[in-house]
Amino acid sequence: MTAPGRRSSTFTRLLRHGFTDPSAAERLLESAELAPIRNDPVLLEALGATADPDLALHGLVRLLEAQPDPAAQRQLLDTVIAAKPLRDRLLGVLGASSALADHLAKHAGDWQALVMYEPRDLHPEVEEFESGLAEATDPVSLRVAYRRCLLSIAARDVCGTTDVAQTAAELADLATATLRAALAIARAAAPEDAGLCRLAVIAMGKCGGHELNYVSDVDVIFVGEAVDGADEGKALRSATKLASHMMRICSETTVEGSIWPVDANLRPEGRNGPLVRTLSSHLAYYQRWAKTWEFQALLKARPVAGDIELGEEYVAAVEPLVWKAAERENFVADVQKMRRRVVENIPVSEVDRQLKLGPGGLRDVEFAVQLLQLVHGRHDASLRSGTTLHALQALAAGGYVGRADAAQLDDAYRFLRSMEHRIQLYRLRRTHLVPEDEADLRRIGRSLGLRADPVAELNREWRRHASVVRRLHEKLFYRPLLDAVAQLAPGEARLSAGAARERLVALGYADPASALRHLEALASGVTRKAAIQRTLLPVLLGWFADSADPDAGLLNFRKVSDALGKTPWYLRLLRDEGAAAENLARVLSAGRLAPDLLMRAPEAVALLGDGDGGTGLEPRSRGHLEQEILAAVGRADDAVQAVTAARGVRRRELFRTAAADIVDSYGTEANPAEADQGALVDRVGAAVSDLTAATLAGTLRAVVREGWGDTLPTRFAIIGMGRFGGHELGYGSDADVVFVHEPRDGVDDHEASAAANRVVEEMRRLLQIPSADPPLLIDADLRPEGKSGPLVRTLKSYEAYYRRWSLVWESQALLRAEVVAGDEDLGRRFIDLVDPLRYPAEGLGEDAVREIRRLKARMESERLPRGADPKLHTKLGPGGLSDVEWTVQLLQLQHAWAEPGLRTTRTREALAAACAAGLIPAEEAAILDEAWVLATRVRNAVMLVRGRAGDTFPSDSRELAAVGRYLGYGPGHAGDMLDAYRRTTRRARGVVEELFYGA
Repeated sequence: MTAPGRRSSTFTRLLRHGFTDPSAAERLLESAELAPIRNDPVLLEALGATADPDLALHGLVRLLEAQPDPAAQRQLLDTVIAAKPLRDRLLGVLGASSALADHLAKHAGDWQALVMYEPRDLHPEVEEFESGLAEATDPVSLRVAYRRCLLSIAARDVCGTTDVAQTAAELADLATATLRAALAIARAAAPEDAGLCRLAVIAMGKCGGHELNYVSDVDVIFVGEAVDGADEGKALRSATKLASHMMRICSETTVEGSIWPVDANLRPEGRNGPLVRTLSSHLAYYQRWAKTWEFQALLKARPVAGDIELGEEYVAAVEPLVWKAAERENFVADVQKMRRRVVENIPVSEVDRQLKLGPGGLRDVEFAVQLLQLVHGRHDASLRSGTTLHALQALAAGGYVGRADAAQLDDAYRFLRSMEHRIQLYRLRRTHLVPEDEADLRRIGRSLGLRADPVAELNREWRRHASVVRRLHEKLFYRPLLDAVAQLAPGEARLSAGAARERLVALGYADPASALRHLEALASGVTRKAAIQRTLLPVLLGWFADSADPDAGLLNFRKVSDALGKTPWYLRLLRDEGAAAENLARVLSAGRLAPDLLMRAPEAVALLGDGDGGTGLEPRSRGHLEQEILAAVGRADDAVQAVTAARGVRRRELFRTAAADIVDSYGTEANPAEADQGALVDRVGAAVSDLTAATLAGTLRAVVREGWGDTLPTRFAIIGMGRFGGHELGYGSDADVVFVHEPRDGVDDHEASAAANRVVEEMRRLLQIPSADPPLLIDADLRPEGKSGPLVRTLKSYEAYYRRWSLVWESQALLRAEVVAGDEDLGRRFIDLVDPLRYPAEGLGEDAVREIRRLKARMESERLPRGADPKLHTKLGPGGLSDVEWTVQLLQLQHAWAEPGLRTTRTREALAAACAAGLIPAEEAAILDEAWVLATRVRNAVMLVRGRAGDTFPSDSRELAAVGRYLGYGPGHAGDMLDAYRRTTRRARGVVEELFYGA
């Protein structure tokens, strides 16, 4: 008897053998059923070798209890102790699968299926499984027979007799035998239908690829034909009945549960199409309507049941179409869509636990292999395997994938599939999620041979293999391209020039010959620089291919690398800071503006990698910009040199702003695209407006210092107007301003006016001198009297003009007036002067409102460019910028005198204030805001993509696609983008008709 407080020796031994609940295990060992072998050391050793000793012991006791009589119990116990193969198999299954333990407890004699240990039992094929299912005559008996066969597969798996690939193949063979048995039951139930038709069952997906899971949908396609002399319509109806019955036999839940769902949704037209088609109907669909993913699915098509001859005819007929898929017009766009990992539909809480669909998951390997098969299988029949690991080996043997990469992927795929098998085996449930419970993780880890610290080791190995897949997923496409051009390892199998071109075309490169030349220039040789490029390029090429113009991305990268290749920090930055490399790839392939700005001063690439996540792209405040520009101006020898320095800062900051906008719009692997489109517009508008103000301040300082020293004879201020005053400048916007001056005490008016005019003329000249930096155009047309009026006025002149001559359009223009540079006190007094004009007491009279509406209508009819589609014109089209801004400005002119929130130069702020004041319903305000934001985004996108300003969508398909990518539309969705724009602006125009025109 064990003394109180002391543990028994059995308790200690149980702990040593891996039991987690030794007390419960002791009680089970004391059960009468185990009395004959309770003290046999073989039993504890065998239980300790299982994945879950507690589960195995509990299952063994249940199995013994289920035996019909003491003799049956004795037979089972004797066999367990005396026959090591059975002991390992039985206890291995009981310790890995509670579902199969349940089956054995219910069917107490089925343990004898594990006694056989003949060579033919080690690697059974379809015929052996058909024999095991032969006595099944209904859905219930079929389920029992299926589980009995599954027992033997699971036993070989957990004991290591078969590896994961062999186990998956056996599961596929068992599925094949089961489909045949189910079809036989269906045919026996409807002999008349069976006599009218030929029905072939084509396995797809993992079953077709000979790589099935323990619990998975079995994907199939049905092909039917009439027997000789039968009516085709009747025959197809009969075939459909048989196919439907066969699916129900496998899928429906009975007293013995279900087997697995049979899924026919990969058929032409999916669930909307007929369940059974003739061969000619299948071919007609694939030749005319099929999408790239459907040909990808057909890679695994294999006839498994029914009329095998008809099934083989089907495979032979569709196979040529599969290998021509890469020649289809939309193949590149489809590939780009498929290459982006689809994780949006996975709940956030599950992404990190997804073995199949998460980053670095099984789908990444399978997709990569299938894509390479489609590209290169056209000319190399050795690649035409439906099994992932066989195809991966063939790709490596042919040089289409690096051997080391293929070996690492093979290892990772096997480990991930083994994890998936063990997770599903436990309860025989379809899942791809790694459990969170520690006991589950411990059982999985031990089943995979991780015994020291199963949970920690499992997590470590899982993360390591997922990281390998994630790292190699994109490189798999591109590393062989570099090997092909670098020629570093003589005798190694590598891509031919033709195969390299094929792959580049499939990945979106329009000029593969030039792309290969760029790769050769970048990656050839044995220098350290070339070695780093060979490390970087596989990933960069994938990011380029994710854009609308991969060729431009690669060309621009070569230009930047040529310019900076000798600097010690450039390649180190890209190699060591992941954000820098990805940000650079996005920027170089998104259009012309950002690369053009970068090429003029390539060292600005350093902005892409400052700190974690590329915080060097954060916009700088106006104060910091002005401080830097004024310091540069102070160091310059003359005005030309000073303004050149200011323009250099402006170019760098424009690049910073454009790069941040592109990165935020595209998103990165670490940070998804910014969802708030309004925030993106506000950031660009504020950054470009602040930069323009700082540039004008520096230019003004340079001109004054050059001509007059420290003090100009007249006080001078620059007032921002239009989008500049509203902090809404885009990349291609001019700076709308008016100039005001006030002679200093004792200075003659004529001298002051001459000085002020000279300052303006010199500023405009210096900011437009041809150079490597983009010009800054100053537009003063919003001054009193427009182009006919004086370029600069005194404050008193403005006061006299506005008191006597001011027109309603000028009051409207002054809504955007804000001091941006020069004498702050003078600027503030100018604002005080115009406030009563732009915020008139009691609002506008009816005549003024009618005049504004008349001006707007005339502008719409006269200023729209000839040939432009009004519905796609972002500025003047219905629901565009002009519509929204004039509507908001009319509300300001009418109500700002009473509503302080409306006294702002910014469109979105004024719109929000009008909504808050109850002047416009929230829903209508949201419609106007959405349209204004979208139109502004399109204008910014056009400038980024084309390198020049524009108010309409580009006509060139690549440029249009690039605008779409910036706006968040994937490849092939430019039409959706245009439809969404029309829809958004149409709704906005409806609000404008009501609010502005009073319709």
